[in-house]
Amino acid sequence: MNSVAAQQLEECIEQLRQGELTEEQLRELGKALGENGSRRQSLLYLQTATTAVTSDVIGMLQVADGEVSDGPFDPADWPYKSVLDAINAGWRVIRFPAQLISGHSPDMHVTCEFILEKWE
Repeated sequence: MNSVAAQQLEECIEQLRQGELTEEQLRELGKALGENGSRRQSLLYLQTATTAVTSDVIGMLQVADGEVSDGPFDPADWPYKSVLDAINAGWRVIRFPAQLISGHSPDMHVTCEFILEKWE
């Protein structure tokens, strides 16, 4: 908890003891808690063959805790089989797919890349 929120919490406790706690004071405390700087953004890049959120994931990259990971080597072990799976796990789409030419395939197929985020 940040110092502003901690101070506001102590003030609310004192106001509660005195029977003078207001809804506005609790709302201010809620705002201070929501601005807690300890949360970190994680990013998830999912490549699919189509723009449908139900399309199978064919590539992934994750940025979490300041580390970049391609995920497990075997696609069967990837945590999400579709973009919808990731959404259902709490990821939020922040960029809908842009069609990219993939240099990873011999036929240079077109892939779609979703970028998702999660704050933890």
